[in-house]
Amino acid sequence: MSHNNDVVEHDEDAAHLASLGYSYDTTFKREMSFWGNVSLGFTYLSPIAGVFSMFAISLGQAGPPMAWALVIALVGQFLVALIFGEVVSNYPVAGGVYPWARRLWGRKWAWMNGWIYVVALVGTIAAVAYGAAPHLGTLLGFTPDTGATVILALVLLAVATFFNLMGTRVLGFAATTGLIAELIGSIVIGGYLLLFGRQHDWSVLFDNQGIGDNAPGGYFGAFAAAALIGMFAYYGFEANGDVAEEIKNPSVRVPKAMRMTLYVGGFAANVLVFSLVLAVPDFHAVANGDVADPIHELLSNAFGPILPVVMLVIVIAFISCMISLQAAASRLLFSMGRDGFLPGSKFLAKFNDNRHVPQNALIMAALFPALVVLFSLLLEDALTAMVGFGTVGIYIGFQMVVFAALRARILGWKPAGKFRLGAWAYPVNIAALLWGIVAVANILWPRETGGGWAEDYLLIMTTVGVIAFGWIYMLVSKAYTRGDAPAGDASGPIKTTTKVG
Repeated sequence: MSHNNDVVEHDEDAAHLASLGYSYDTTFKREMSFWGNVSLGFTYLSPIAGVFSMFAISLGQAGPPMAWALVIALVGQFLVALIFGEVVSNYPVAGGVYPWARRLWGRKWAWMNGWIYVVALVGTIAAVAYGAAPHLGTLLGFTPDTGATVILALVLLAVATFFNLMGTRVLGFAATTGLIAELIGSIVIGGYLLLFGRQHDWSVLFDNQGIGDNAPGGYFGAFAAAALIGMFAYYGFEANGDVAEEIKNPSVRVPKAMRMTLYVGGFAANVLVFSLVLAVPDFHAVANGDVADPIHELLSNAFGPILPVVMLVIVIAFISCMISLQAAASRLLFSMGRDGFLPGSKFLAKFNDNRHVPQNALIMAALFPALVVLFSLLLEDALTAMVGFGTVGIYIGFQMVVFAALRARILGWKPAGKFRLGAWAYPVNIAALLWGIVAVANILWPRETGGGWAEDYLLIMTTVGVIAFGWIYMLVSKAYTRGDAPAGDASGPIKTTTKVG
C-alpha cells in the first residue's frame, strides 16, 4: 500500500512539475523526508550560529531587554513564512525566491531577485565559514590568527561541499544530524544555565540597567540596533522551498516544513538567548568591552571539563548551517541556469546523473565564498561588506517575493496550491511586507562605528552597488530575455519574449 502511495505521489508531483514547464525525468530524486526538509531549514537558520555571532554585540548595545528582539522577529518572519508557504505550494520548483518571483511578476523582477539573493548567499556562506573557524580552532586546542582562520574556513567549506555532492539523501541526513546536535546543544546549554547558572531574577529582562540610554535616538535607537540579533536569527525557512523538487508532495509538505522550522528554531533560539542573558554576571562589563566573549566565558565556567564536547556541538552546528546554505545557493544557481538566465547557464544546469545533484552549481557555491574569504587577507573591509550584505540581501530577496505576491493578488492571482491563506491572505501579506520594510530599514540604518563615515555607510553603499551592478548587467546583457521558461503568469497569461542565445 505504501508503495502504491509513493507511485501516486510521484505521478502527481511529476505532473505538477510538468504543468509548470519542467521535466522531472532528468533532474532531482524525491529522497528528502519531511523532517529532512525541516532540518535543512533549521540548520540554515542555525540558532547557535546566529545567537553566538550576535549575542555580545546586542547585549552590549541594549542590555537584557534585547532578548525580546527574538520574539518580535519570530512573529514578523512567521508572517513571511505563511506567504512563502502559499507561493511554494503553488510553484514547488527548485530555486526558491527566483522561480517564485518569476511566476508572480516577470523576468526582470526574477532576474534581480535571483541576483541579489545569490550575492547575499555567497556573503552569508563566507561569513559562516569565517565565523566557524575560531570555534574549530578552540576545539583543536589553539587560537587561530588571521591566516589560520582563513585556512580553517576553507577546510570547512570543502567539508560542506563534500556532503552536498553526495546527494539529497546525505544532505537530509547531514541536516538532521545538525538539527539534533543543535537542539541538544540549545536545550542542554540553556537548561543548565537556567537551573544552575542563573545570576538574575526574570525581572531583569525588562530593565536595561542604564545600557543604551545615551545612544543616538535614546534607548529606542539602542534597542533597534540590538534587534539585529533577531533579524539575523530567522531566515532559514526559505531553504525548505529551494529543494521543493526533492521532497514528495511538496505542495503540502514544504509549507508545513517552513512553519515547523520556525517553531523549532524559534524555541531553540529563545531558550538560548534568555538563558544566556540571565546567566551573564555583569552586563556593564559586556557593554564596556571588558568581557569581549561572554558566551565562551559562561560555557567555560559552566561546563569546564566537558567544554570540548560543547564546542564540538557548536562546530557541528556551524558546519550543518554551511551545508544547508550551500544547498540553497546551488539550487538557486541551478534554477537560474536551467532557465538560461546566467552566464555559463549550461555549465550551471549540468547534473550529476549518479548523485542527482547540480554538481557544477554546488562547486560554484563553494568557490565564490572561498574567494571572498581569501580576499579578506587583502582587504578586510571586503569581507565586512559581503557579510553585511548577506543579511540585508536575504531580507530584500524575501520582500521582493512578498511584494510580488501582493501585487499579483491585486491583479487577480488566485493561489491554487494545497496550502492557501484564504480570507487571511491580504492582511497577512500586507503585514509581512510592512515588517520586511521595517527590518530592511533597520539593518541598513547607518550607525556610528568609530571608523568614519565610509565605514558607517559601508552597508548602504554595498547594497546600492550590488543592485546597480545587477540592474546594469541585466539591461546591457539582456540576460532576462534568455530561455523560454514561463514568467508573469500568476495573474494572467504567460509573458513571452524573444529567446536569445
